[in-house]
Amino acid sequence: METIKKHLRNFLKGHAGLRLIVRKVKWRLEEKNYRKTAGAVDIDDKLVVFETFMGRQYGCNPKAIYEYMISCPEFDDYRFVWILKEPTEAIRKLVSERAEIVTWGTKKYYEVCAQAKYIVTNSALNYRIKRKPGQVIMQTWHGTPLKRLRCDIEAEKGNVNNTLDEIKIKNDMDVIRYNLFLSPSAFASEKFISSFNMKELGIEDIIRETGYPRNDYLFHYTEEEAAKLKEELGIPQDKKVILYAPTFRDNEHDGTGYTYNLHLDFEKLRRELGDEYIVLLRVHYFVASRFDFDKYTDFVINVSNLDDITPLYTISDVLITDYSSVFFDYSNLKRPMLFYMYDLDDYAEGIRGFYFDIDEIPGPKIRTEEELIGWIKRLAGEPYGKAYFDEYGEVFDRFIEKFASLEDGDASRRAVEYLLQEGEKEK
Repeated sequence: METIKKHLRNFLKGHAGLRLIVRKVKWRLEEKNYRKTAGAVDIDDKLVVFETFMGRQYGCNPKAIYEYMISCPEFDDYRFVWILKEPTEAIRKLVSERAEIVTWGTKKYYEVCAQAKYIVTNSALNYRIKRKPGQVIMQTWHGTPLKRLRCDIEAEKGNVNNTLDEIKIKNDMDVIRYNLFLSPSAFASEKFISSFNMKELGIEDIIRETGYPRNDYLFHYTEEEAAKLKEELGIPQDKKVILYAPTFRDNEHDGTGYTYNLHLDFEKLRRELGDEYIVLLRVHYFVASRFDFDKYTDFVINVSNLDDITPLYTISDVLITDYSSVFFDYSNLKRPMLFYMYDLDDYAEGIRGFYFDIDEIPGPKIRTEEELIGWIKRLAGEPYGKAYFDEYGEVFDRFIEKFASLEDGDASRRAVEYLLQEGEKEK
């Protein structure tokens, strides 16, 4: 059966029109089934369901909102549910006893989504879920957009699974369900309205500018927490820490999943930097399973499978990324950021395209491995990173003002207030 499904998927990849017909039939059938489930249960006004990346993680903005809510006595009588695809024992301990864990895609999953007064997610919600009258669905999203999203993507070759028309259809099915959509800045709000087609759908008013709840941690963490995380990861106290967090490429796909070439020689990096640095490798969840760096265990620590990247920021002395939105969050710590953009021309013009002038990025746009090593070495000295701020300090300040001025450690509270306000309106 799996072989037949695989051949069918491969066939449909080359026949966009037929693929869309098949998808529409499937969507209608599954929508009908969900409506039957939803009609059999009543809404529980004190049930909140959380989901991160369709159950792949316990992290990001939903985690921050959940942890804020369970810290407030006013929610002591609320019921919380976390949706997870693979609820390991380690994740169960992180979630705590305050929440029930339900496996994504099961019968119970659809039942709790139909019962919940509030659903909080950070990515595309399962398209089978339809909002019932009285429900509130909050989309927190998961980053400030640098690269073009959804309906703003212009290059057909940038996505191997969907035509631009299919992207728009799937987007509209997704977004029309949301009551609220969190934004970290006025800039992001403008881009979300465009990329999620909110104006055409007539739902621009669902935007709420709160800052990102997940960044509250960056304003409240303790040095003891950071030291404990370093110890857990086995990071020597005498080493500086590089967090390398590149994004995936839409056009690098082998038919079974996204692939990725890091374009880095870790043997060379270890020779040049291994005496002073440890590298934390954090790749996108689409491609996390594609890497095996066991032979670099004294230099590279794979942190791709950790659900929450935010604590990793606090123990990192420098961030290396490319087009990932992680640098918007990391900037709150006011530490050096290097941008390894070896394929900048192709990415900017042929895959996604950018929302703003690339020169607004607060750091060097590095094209070669040699240049990257050179910049890392330049950061040495007291205070660490002086060379970076000497060159990019003014750009950095302008960047913070435009993209992160709302971040103050209190975004979770604001998000919850909007959630409850919307809940009152939906009674």
